[in-house]
Amino acid sequence: MQTSSRFTFAIHTLTMLAMTEGKNVPSDFIAESAKTNPVVIRRIMLLLKKAGLIKSQQGVHGGAVLLRKPENITLLDIYKAVEDKNVFSLHPNIPNPQCIVGRNIQNILGDIFNNAENAMESVLAGISIAQIKNTIHDKV
Repeated sequence: MQTSSRFTFAIHTLTMLAMTEGKNVPSDFIAESAKTNPVVIRRIMLLLKKAGLIKSQQGVHGGAVLLRKPENITLLDIYKAVEDKNVFSLHPNIPNPQCIVGRNIQNILGDIFNNAENAMESVLAGISIAQIKNTIHDKV
């Protein structure tokens, strides 16, 4: 099963905006960097705009800029802006209550999945776009 790449494209987009330090960056430019269709980036930008992370304008001198300092945008902020599902999900069928596994698996896995997602969110909350930007600068 393939996972969504929205999160990765969103991080790429916001890092590009952080690198330009307040200049409008067109979606075509970001799409070229990410090697994807500009429509993909525009859809991501709509989600980021809705979350209050960027502002954008159309037209010849259009593009997007960050609404917050890169230090104040965490990967968790981005994840919550663009992903609409939990990382893990239980199967949609109600397991057989007559079976010892079926009777217990949903509750057991629910707890495990919640703990895993909480751990992931904790890691993402500790990383900012500024840190990613600085890491890129260090590689230059």
